[in-house]
Amino acid sequence: MNNFVFIKFISNRYLFLYSIVLLLVTDLSENLDKSSVFYLVKEKPDLFSKSHTVPFIEKDFIGFREFLGFFESGSDYKKINRFGYLGKYQFGRGTLDIYGVSDLNDFIYNPELQEKVFLMNIKRNKWILRREIKNCSNKFLEDLFITESGILAAAHLSGPGNVKKFLRNKASTEFNKKDANGTSISDYIRIFKNYNLINIKQERRPKISL
Repeated sequence: MNNFVFIKFISNRYLFLYSIVLLLVTDLSENLDKSSVFYLVKEKPDLFSKSHTVPFIEKDFIGFREFLGFFESGSDYKKINRFGYLGKYQFGRGTLDIYGVSDLNDFIYNPELQEKVFLMNIKRNKWILRREIKNCSNKFLEDLFITESGILAAAHLSGPGNVKKFLRNKASTEFNKKDANGTSISDYIRIFKNYNLINIKQERRPKISL
């Protein structure tokens, strides 16, 4: 395809196949000139036009954030799944309560707030998992290569407590929790590896200006 990689996003995704595609793109993007990688996403006219644009992948926080948002919801700020998870990053109500977000309708229609919550949650998880990040990053546990970004993506999926148990038990399958779609902690550690998040500072109690 002349160094172009195209993705067609299908709203009712088949997670296994979708994961394979994203893993392939991740591997390709590490070997291709970043300027030659392009993503084509199916648009829906009634949604925010910018919310469905997946940018060129860079291995930084923006690339991490946008790739994770695309994986979670197709970058759809208005997405509510059948389990009640909301927005571009599919937050649960428990997480939103931590940051004082109680108006769910406002949250769905407020992309800026969703981005703030995502950043604060990454900072908080980075603090909770600081020892695991220090002790496990850039190492193999069994056949699983661990990186800071993979740890934080897995925490977004399954919660920092479950990721802590998984890593402290040497990536045991017993602690490899899965979400309702069948996506596991180890899946996210693999898919979201090697993003540079060094500029994101850990915070014990990050606060959002609403």
